[in-house]
Amino acid sequence: MSKPIDFSKVFPIYNLEHGCIVSMQGDLTVVFKVDHADIFTLGSAEYEAAHHTWVKALKTLPFDTVVHKQDTFIRTRHQANVDGSQTFLTLAGEKAFDGRVFLEHTCYLMITKKPDGRRAATSGYSGLMRKSIAPRQTTIPSLFADFMEKVGGFERILSDSGLVSLRQLSDDELAGTTGKTGIIESYCSLIPAGERPLLRDVHLKEEIRIGENYCQLFSLADVEDLPSLCGSRVNYDKYSTDKSKFSLGFAAHLGLLLDCNHQYNQYFFIGDPQKTIKGLEAKKLRLHSLSAYSRENAVSRDAVNDFLNEAVAEGRLPIKAHFNVMAWTSDRAELQEIRNKVSSAMASMDAVAKQETDGAAQIWWAGIPGNAADFPLNDTFDTFVEQASCFLNMESNAKSDGKGIRFGDRNSGRPVYIDLFDQPMDSGLVTNRNLFICGGSGAGKSMACNHMLRTLYDQGTHCVTIDIGGSYKGLCELVGGYYFTYTEENPIKFNPFYLAPGDSLDIEKKESLKTLLLALWKRDGDHFSRSEYVAVSGAITMYYEHLAKKPAVFPGFNSFYDFLMLEYTQVMENGKVKEKDFDLSNLLYVLNPYYKGGEFDYLLNATQNLDLLNERFIVFELDNIRSHEVLFPVVTIIIMEMFISKMRKLKGQRKILTIDEAWIAIAKTGMSHFIKYLYKTVRKFNGIAALITQEVDDLISSPIIKETVINLSDTKILLDMRKFINKFDGLQQTLGLSEKAKTLLLSVNKANEKGKTYREVFIDQGGQKLSVYRNELSAAEYLAYTTEESEKLRVMEYAEKYGSMEKGITVLAEELRRKKAPSP
Repeated sequence: MSKPIDFSKVFPIYNLEHGCIVSMQGDLTVVFKVDHADIFTLGSAEYEAAHHTWVKALKTLPFDTVVHKQDTFIRTRHQANVDGSQTFLTLAGEKAFDGRVFLEHTCYLMITKKPDGRRAATSGYSGLMRKSIAPRQTTIPSLFADFMEKVGGFERILSDSGLVSLRQLSDDELAGTTGKTGIIESYCSLIPAGERPLLRDVHLKEEIRIGENYCQLFSLADVEDLPSLCGSRVNYDKYSTDKSKFSLGFAAHLGLLLDCNHQYNQYFFIGDPQKTIKGLEAKKLRLHSLSAYSRENAVSRDAVNDFLNEAVAEGRLPIKAHFNVMAWTSDRAELQEIRNKVSSAMASMDAVAKQETDGAAQIWWAGIPGNAADFPLNDTFDTFVEQASCFLNMESNAKSDGKGIRFGDRNSGRPVYIDLFDQPMDSGLVTNRNLFICGGSGAGKSMACNHMLRTLYDQGTHCVTIDIGGSYKGLCELVGGYYFTYTEENPIKFNPFYLAPGDSLDIEKKESLKTLLLALWKRDGDHFSRSEYVAVSGAITMYYEHLAKKPAVFPGFNSFYDFLMLEYTQVMENGKVKEKDFDLSNLLYVLNPYYKGGEFDYLLNATQNLDLLNERFIVFELDNIRSHEVLFPVVTIIIMEMFISKMRKLKGQRKILTIDEAWIAIAKTGMSHFIKYLYKTVRKFNGIAALITQEVDDLISSPIIKETVINLSDTKILLDMRKFINKFDGLQQTLGLSEKAKTLLLSVNKANEKGKTYREVFIDQGGQKLSVYRNELSAAEYLAYTTEESEKLRVMEYAEKYGSMEKGITVLAEELRRKKAPSP
């Protein structure tokens, strides 16, 4: 057996000084952690801008510099955040995604300055081939200062683009501590940086084996294996349509789209361009002299000549470059599958993967952070910085805000939490918290809205929903809220006259009642006089004084009507109120249908679900009365006045009014002015107005939507709109969508992951942050939110059978899970 090499004797890193890695050969390396834009969120213009930024930044670096970008993707399982304070559905959602596999992405950018006179490394002359290395002292303070100045300019150019953010690593992050691995140890042991250290053997003789992991290395190092064309972006056919072309980074297939443990290394070797051109001129002359003997030499001569012409004519910077993918697995049987995945990924770029065997050890060795200058130059190719920059990975995983609504990363389904309200307001991304939600029938609007409302409710928000269709009944019963609906057996009932214990008649309550009574009395556009307004106001005040004296009297419309007939009549008779100023008999006659024995005596005399102000979850289901000429306008007025009362009285508390499909009927009853008022003022009271629709034609033609709701909704949640693709131009203009937004929206649900049931949502925040997420729910959440009649009936059946909604949903969800589970 060959004797193992003592790693410490050949290890190429000498020390860490001033935040730099110093190699044994005197190379200085500065390391940055890089944060990229989320995958599937960039448009073609942004890819072009990012490419231009990288080119500009690379050109600022001095000669004899090596730029090494190292993107590492490790298969990781999501760990659920479970604690005892979570509600039933929150806990079910967390548990459902526990263990979800995704690729954890980390990226480090290493900039290395080689000392003057450093010998170029090759596969035969590498630090790995030595028995020991003696440190070489070459660093001069003035050279270090000049290098750091150039690195600072490089960092500033990238950071100012807004598409990439860089943070320089500290010494502890580079070398690690006793309890956490640094990036150097992370690379050598294939352990994510920041985790506890673990010593692992490194085997490099016949193959690369690190601990229990078998590694395969595939390179792009020969011009003949590279794609004939490259660019800043490519069309991603899975998400493209006839009307839109979805953009993806040119090298994205070697990043998050390559589903295995792997590392994508990108090297740029910036030398003296004059020396490079001089060497190529010599090569061209040599090939020219040999061209008479071989056509291949003539072709190579012409290629070199074209390269030189472009370098001089276009002023391009010639560099050497190398790209490789190192993939690994702990199961040797999976190596063939890994080879297939990597070769397929490179083929998608029109490149040919070369599996490195003899030279793999030297390439891996040069990948140690701080050792890029030891990369074998015989494994590089000549190119320009513009072309080489196309091979940079530009994307990362979707970022989580840490709090907010739980959605899923579009690529993997990993849970991410998106703050739609507070963080965007604080950062200036939006100027209001209003929502506009739109999607075709069956696109998943109700599921998304139920999920949003349940999350807001768990966070302490007062949620009021006006619905047509019964989409929120399950959630309302689960959280124990008030659910108002109309049936012949149990008609809809309110009691706007009720005051909770401890409350007193204040201005808000009084104004609410005045508005209601005057609307009931003066309908169809009739106007009330000032004297009538004052008289009604006085009657309300006197009524509550009457209740204070007679606590046995239950507040409600019946007792108010009795007060008007018996007590207030005496006020009229005493002459305090003139009949010419206030026609009491007409008021009593008009309001008689709402008094006991009248046609609508149930409407304003409820004895249950009375405290609407302090109830945090209320649903008004108006499907059965939306065409009723009397009930619908009255109910609408009660709802609006109740929410205004919440807005003004519940100071410091978040509240949301969601109007789901009912806005058309509300607008027809003359309440469009309330929608306008709501959207303009709710922001000032820590409130949210949310409107939901699926009627695209109404959306385009309605002035209320176009002029008020859309203009005053900085956050738009749009679902699958592909069925409207042929009328999308008008929709795009109405919604004010950019071409990038159009492309993202039309990609929704176009290539969902097989085996998973979910709908995607497009979220536009202030026209600046555009993203598509999965709205993937646990079985319990789905059953609580479902709008399918058969499923709702089954949920109610199980709830009755097992004593509660929670128990019923738990049992039913487990039955569904067993049905879906594969047979043993």
